[in-house]
Amino acid sequence: QVQVVESGGGLVQPGGSLRLSCVASGAIVRISAMAWHRQAPGKQRELVARMSGDSTIDYSDSVKGRFTVSRDNAKNTLYLQMNSLKPQDSAVYYCNVDGLSTAWLDFDQWGRGTQVTVSS
Repeated sequence: QVQVVESGGGLVQPGGSLRLSCVASGAIVRISAMAWHRQAPGKQRELVARMSGDSTIDYSDSVKGRFTVSRDNAKNTLYLQMNSLKPQDSAVYYCNVDGLSTAWLDFDQWGRGTQVTVSS
């Protein structure tokens, strides 16, 4: 089994910063892509940033220039540095990881999410 756990969410004032972490563990042979998504109340889940296995990064237009994704392959960890936060960034942030398991099967695993609230 593969587990994905997010951390680092919280309450921050507009203009502030937060750093989210996502750790993948368990029966992993290889991780391909890791990504951050978010879902605000009443809205669909949307992609925030994605880093593929070759380190190609895609950001949603709404976070370009403010958010930075990075990855520590040795620790199977993905980070999301969020700066200049806005109230509209408030959402539950989910991490998604895909790769190959020790059963030699592809996996696509989601974490349970971490809440980010931007408010004064």
